[in-house]
Amino acid sequence: MERSQDKKDKTDKKGKGSESEMEKLMNRHLDWMQIRGYAQYTIKNSRYGLICFITWCEERGITGPNEVSTAVIERYQRYLYHHHKEDGGPLSLGTQWARLLAVRSFFHWLARNHLILFNPASELELPKRDNRLPRNVLSLAEVEKILQQVDLSTLVGLRDRAIMEMLFCTGIRRGELVNLKLYDVNIEKTTLFIREGKGKKDRVVPTGERALLWLEKYLDEARPRLLNEGKRGDKENGAIFLNSQGGAMQPYTLGKMVRKYLKSAGIEKEGNCHMFRHSMATLMLEGGADIRYIQQMLGHARLETTQIYTRVSIEKLKEVHKKTHPGALLKPKRKRKKG
Repeated sequence: MERSQDKKDKTDKKGKGSESEMEKLMNRHLDWMQIRGYAQYTIKNSRYGLICFITWCEERGITGPNEVSTAVIERYQRYLYHHHKEDGGPLSLGTQWARLLAVRSFFHWLARNHLILFNPASELELPKRDNRLPRNVLSLAEVEKILQQVDLSTLVGLRDRAIMEMLFCTGIRRGELVNLKLYDVNIEKTTLFIREGKGKKDRVVPTGERALLWLEKYLDEARPRLLNEGKRGDKENGAIFLNSQGGAMQPYTLGKMVRKYLKSAGIEKEGNCHMFRHSMATLMLEGGADIRYIQQMLGHARLETTQIYTRVSIEKLKEVHKKTHPGALLKPKRKRKKG
């Protein structure tokens, strides 16, 4: 993905001046998605994907949807494939897939509502999405080292420790964590209620005693003071985790926070909040957890999505291989001494 600042610049650019015909139709399409109950994350991605496409079209003199032909769509697809970001790297297949999906869905909506004569994206084939292994999974020792970097003498430090304990213990997404409300935690049953996770699906996940102890410490000692001392305490809306101004935290803030502690711990792995999610799933699998329980924990709609962790969990596979494979049981012959 391109950097968040690049996204902001393009978004701001499209917000200035009079709207073009395609921009007006884009906004109608996004309103339709809102009314139909699409997840905010999906709507946000669709908006950004369409802004990229509309900007590309305008740079080539294409201003209306009826000017977009199948050849134009194919040309845009080739552009995405060959495009390089500011750091010189190509767009990932996942990014190309997301941008093209936004375009295909937009023109499908236009055609269905008789706003264009034909759908130029009707035969658009999306690229196969990346099926990469989760990168930079943390070991238990690395997780503990990261947690030890927190300054527990500060309000923000107590909050950060509770956040990372919760991310690692439950494997929830950062967007799910910032949306947690005070009434979503059941300390007696040691569970969290995740409201409208990915796909707008609710689920209940267990959490551990240690994570709950740090959460209770934060709620008792830090959150009330963050709420009272902050300038925006009226905007927290019952959110568990607050920023230094007393408002609800944002997902991008969590990413910056985790990267800070990774650097402080001297762990040279790229990533942020999702590293705790990947690590939890991998360690549970290596500990003998059934893949279907991990699927439920992570909130995956399909088992195939969770099964990627079976390819990461090499330690358990090595153990089974050593115990069961005939070749692994053969003892090497000792070398005879010369002379």
